Amino acid sequence: MSRRVRGSPLARAFERAAKAMTRRVVRSGARAAGAAAARTVKAIADPYRLPSTAGDWIAGQAAGPAGLRRFRLFRPPGVRSTERLPLLVMLHGCGQSASMFARSTRMDRVATKERFLVMFPEQDLAANPQGCWNWYDTRNRRADAEAATLMAAIDQACLLYPVDRDAVAVAGLSAGAGMAALLATSYPQRFVAVAMQGGVAPGGAHSAAGTLAAMRGRSLPPTAVPRAERPPLLVIHGSDDHVVSPLNAHAAAAQWAAALGASPGAARRVQRGVRHAQTLTDFRAGRCLCVRLCIVDGLGHAWSGGSAGERFSDPKGPDASAMVWRFVKARLGAVRQ
Repeated sequence: MSRRVRGSPLARAFERAAKAMTRRVVRSGARAAGAAAARTVKAIADPYRLPSTAGDWIAGQAAGPAGLRRFRLFRPPGVRSTERLPLLVMLHGCGQSASMFARSTRMDRVATKERFLVMFPEQDLAANPQGCWNWYDTRNRRADAEAATLMAAIDQACLLYPVDRDAVAVAGLSAGAGMAALLATSYPQRFVAVAMQGGVAPGGAHSAAGTLAAMRGRSLPPTAVPRAERPPLLVIHGSDDHVVSPLNAHAAAAQWAAALGASPGAARRVQRGVRHAQTLTDFRAGRCLCVRLCIVDGLGHAWSGGSAGERFSDPKGPDASAMVWRFVKARLGAVRQ
């Protein structure tokens, strides 16, 4: 009886269906595994893939007290050797490369539209295994050596490419924001503007041991500081940043404003479309805008308005790249008047 059941047309059809289902499951699993492997390979290759856009990506490296540092320079299409264009230096955060930061910020698109050069320096993994700029190591002067090396890269760009030396600005994310602030305070006469996003307030840490407390907002630097020369500052920070406390943004703005003798105006809330809302506070000395503080609702530790699919990038936020350039452009206009 059992042999007749196994050999019946119904049993054979059931067996064939079961085998076909098994083969489909296996093939599906293989495809999923292949897709996962492809994603892994892509993720490994991604740190070196630059945005595909009109214009030129120029590879370079500069030597300084901290050794060699590579950089990528974006030159918009149609630039003539007789021109002199602004230069925006973009400093990536931990866990990023110059190319990853370029893809996230898409600053090359802004540069193409607005006609300026963009430099993306890259931290050497031998100097920091996480790819962080060592902005905090001021006690042993390591941070100063890195800052001087970045200045050597900027000087090289000014020498080799059509850069207006009086129109250089710097911006950064996270550790890059900390290094941007260090550059601006160490070489204030060299920059027309500086932008920090998701960074620790200047002076919040002086060694690796103090960085964690600084990031959590437990060792904020004093906001009452002596008057000093500093370029105008744009601070962008997410209200939901759980890596670097938003307390740092308020401390950075207050400290910078004190150094420039600026006072805060009334905070105003801005909402554009479906993007995260933001609260803006301007600090002015007379009619001069010295500091702009922007707290973005719901933004974590990421570049606001950054490209989808990139690390530390939130496409739902207001476009930080456009905000940075508008801030720099306004300063350039004020300087040239």
